[in-house]
Amino acid sequence: MIYSPASTPRRFARSFFPACTAAAAFLLIPAATAQDASAPAAAQAGTKSDWLYAGSDIPRDTAWQFGVLPNGVRYAVRNNGVPPGQVSIRVRMDVGSMFETDKERGFAHLLEHLTFRGSEHIPDGEAKRIWQRFGVTFGSDSNAQTTPTQTAYQLDLPSVTPANLDESMKLLAGMVREPLISETAVTAERGVVMSELRESDGPQKRIADQTTSHLFAGQLLGDRSPIGTNESLAAARAETVKAFHDRWYRPDRAVVVIAGDGDPAEFARLIAKYYGDWKADGPAPKQPDFGKPNPKAPVAKAIVEANQPLALTLAMVRPWQKRIDTVENTRRLYLEYIAQALVNRRLENRARSGGSYLVATVEQQYVSRSADVTMAQIVPLSDWKAALADVRGVIADAVTTPPSQADIDREANEIEAFLVKELENARNEPGARLADDMVRAVDINETVTSPQGQVDMFKAIRVAATPKAMLDVSRAIFSAPVTRVVLTTPTPTPGGDKALLAALAAPAKVRDDRLTAIQADWSQLPSFGEPGAVVSTTQIPGLRAERIEFANGVTALISNNKVEPGKVRVNVRFGTGNRSVAADAPNLLWTGDYALTASGIGPWGQNELDQLTNGRQIQMAFSVEDDAFELGAESKPADLADQMKLIAGKLAFPRWDAAPVERLRVGYLTGYELNDATPNSVLDRNLKGWLTDNDARWSPPDKAEISALTPAAFRAFWEPRLSAGPIEVQLFGDLGSVDYRKILAETVGALPVRKPLAPPSGQAVAFAKHSATPALAYHNGDKGQAAAMTAWPTGGGLASPHDARAMEVLAAIFNDRLFDRLRAEQGASYGPVVDSHWPTGFDNSGGYLLVGSLLAPKDVDRFYGIARDIAADLAANPIGADELARNAVPIREQVARASTGNVYWMFLLEGATRDPRVTQAALSIEDDINGVTPADIQRLARAYLLPTRQWSLAILPKGMTLADAAALDAAAAASGGR
Repeated sequence: MIYSPASTPRRFARSFFPACTAAAAFLLIPAATAQDASAPAAAQAGTKSDWLYAGSDIPRDTAWQFGVLPNGVRYAVRNNGVPPGQVSIRVRMDVGSMFETDKERGFAHLLEHLTFRGSEHIPDGEAKRIWQRFGVTFGSDSNAQTTPTQTAYQLDLPSVTPANLDESMKLLAGMVREPLISETAVTAERGVVMSELRESDGPQKRIADQTTSHLFAGQLLGDRSPIGTNESLAAARAETVKAFHDRWYRPDRAVVVIAGDGDPAEFARLIAKYYGDWKADGPAPKQPDFGKPNPKAPVAKAIVEANQPLALTLAMVRPWQKRIDTVENTRRLYLEYIAQALVNRRLENRARSGGSYLVATVEQQYVSRSADVTMAQIVPLSDWKAALADVRGVIADAVTTPPSQADIDREANEIEAFLVKELENARNEPGARLADDMVRAVDINETVTSPQGQVDMFKAIRVAATPKAMLDVSRAIFSAPVTRVVLTTPTPTPGGDKALLAALAAPAKVRDDRLTAIQADWSQLPSFGEPGAVVSTTQIPGLRAERIEFANGVTALISNNKVEPGKVRVNVRFGTGNRSVAADAPNLLWTGDYALTASGIGPWGQNELDQLTNGRQIQMAFSVEDDAFELGAESKPADLADQMKLIAGKLAFPRWDAAPVERLRVGYLTGYELNDATPNSVLDRNLKGWLTDNDARWSPPDKAEISALTPAAFRAFWEPRLSAGPIEVQLFGDLGSVDYRKILAETVGALPVRKPLAPPSGQAVAFAKHSATPALAYHNGDKGQAAAMTAWPTGGGLASPHDARAMEVLAAIFNDRLFDRLRAEQGASYGPVVDSHWPTGFDNSGGYLLVGSLLAPKDVDRFYGIARDIAADLAANPIGADELARNAVPIREQVARASTGNVYWMFLLEGATRDPRVTQAALSIEDDINGVTPADIQRLARAYLLPTRQWSLAILPKGMTLADAAALDAAAAASGGR
């Protein structure tokens, strides 16, 4: 049964080491995703059949209607009105990378790309334009994914009409059934896929490939990455790719899923209309044997990858078993999840208190119909042997001594709270997610059930989670006929594989890292003072919202609505965010995301906070914005009072535990060398700093700054900011049953008056200086990887909201043209990007239009030439009406869909209680987009896309110059290549 169990409860411990977590989470076989217009399908009104539930006693989700066409196409359809007017279509083909022969590696993914170019019945590339006219955003509304076991196409069609739904179904059916597979198309898409392969290559991919090969030795999963290989892709020809399509793309291997704002009977009719006459080509192919874990394969593998942090993967591998999805099967899955959660909490407890590893987690997975695996992912601090021994010790404890009922209930409470939240929000479940869940269920041989069915089943199942039962489950998931271990290390380890094998062979010593009993209670939080007095209450014109102001200057924007029944979204904005720091002053803004929330509140550390919030919807997420710091949460009416106590407590009574700060420091140092591993990692770390002329607020800390971080310095930086003003609260949601004025008065309204921190040099943002030739940065990765960026300064603030929206349309037009020339025509890049950044937190500064792409070094000059041509043409010539519509309509549709939810309005109305222009800009968005004209695009291009203000930067392999890169292009041309 498809369900989404609550994550391990660490709601106050967000990701604190980006590079380090990347090293730990190696991703088994990654899916290959094409950001292309996806394809639904159709069928023939065949027999109604609950084929998904064959043999199952899982409570049926009656909202879904199922059927099977005479030719074998299966379908599932349902009505769903979230968002209004949208229909989400998915086509799942039962073929992935494990269905390929050695010579066909990458063909399933290549075929996915070719499908998006068009069919035998529409011109090459025209499908994208047709869907753009329908309001479809390329890459988000239309996409696809190839995994080892399936290829899934998706289309989210906004503002559906009978005509555009019928046309889309016809279009997609033709693309799936009869894609355009010509030598020209194969050559073009081969270049795109090889660009994707090149751009994804690097130490992380090499580690992932070697790890997967080792863990699943002797199985197809071990050497069938969906992306393929350069050799197999280079050998692909139209004839061989078409043969792969004809063999596997058959009606009996297709499932069509439609969920959306329409009549399910009409969806079924369209499936019948466009898929009912699909006939298979020849006899059904033999299903490939995915293989079983090979107990004779090597157990240990040490991977040496320079500049990578130490990382361990310990896997217990069992053969995959096909099971009918029943209530009993669901019981097993939930108990397995609780067993993992118990161990994960103990591992996290050890890491919080100081141990041999920075982070360690266990996870049990059913991988690609190939293996049932329990994996422990470990990032050691320095001594990998000690880290491995400690984690094995925690696992040994789990399989030796039963957990307490209290420990079991704590984890079960988290799952039940999540399921209840899903039930309360069921009517707001987007059709796209429901369709994706159905596709996933088909792929893993499970069913779907309603949110009420999930809650009812879990309440019955958790009774079975006794100490003895959980001990038995733990013993089952932490034992296997095959055990394998992988060590990733930056330098060769003494003894290599033998040393790793010896460490694994040593008897595990039981470690008792269970949590001690904690007596945490809300009464322990000090008083905030006398409740604050409300000095004004006003309705916001044009919105169903009110503004409240308290005597201490705290303001609140309240929207009491039933958009999300049972849910209240909370956002507390305080201080001045990035504007609290001078542009040239050293700062610790980079430390807040994890350590500020993890360092505790008043009398409570992380473990106490976990206990207080167990089974409740109380959270605290921190972020740094341009004009404020934010503490956000997704709560519910019954928990709102304590939720606000928690946030107000962080502001009034911050705690300064040292351990999270030290853990953050070590985490950043552990992953530091990853920052130069690929062009993409260089960009992720440095781009914002470069664009702001090395403004310290966006420039990353260097190794010396990270090493120098201390708890005292952390407190000295953050304490004055936590006590700074102003404070603005946003409460949006189901507030009818709570006295939110009283709750606010007793928490943030009771705080002392606060003064803002606003140094003069922090109130504006500079832009990178113009240079006649691109600046250079370098990476330490593959010699075939590079990146090119160019940008122009634009505007910012709230004075010109129409121009801000017009710049979004200009960026979309620029991106569309760049895509056509750089990717579709030349195959030089997998995913060029154009982004208009127009910040409202700074007046008339901070904005830019950014154009960039990952490339081969030989294509860097080509990129700059194309970007210059597009910019010059937009300034010199007005665009046509069709091009404007194809790029403006998808943006308008995104706004229309998002505007039905509270998240959208909360984001747009940040700061509205203090500046009425915020509300005016929010209310005018749709009109501003609809009002964009060709003259606006040309005017803005002339005003902003000036060669004299343009900044450019290329990231090349270390030691390479721009002249060297250009010479590679000349050599390729001389040899007959592009």
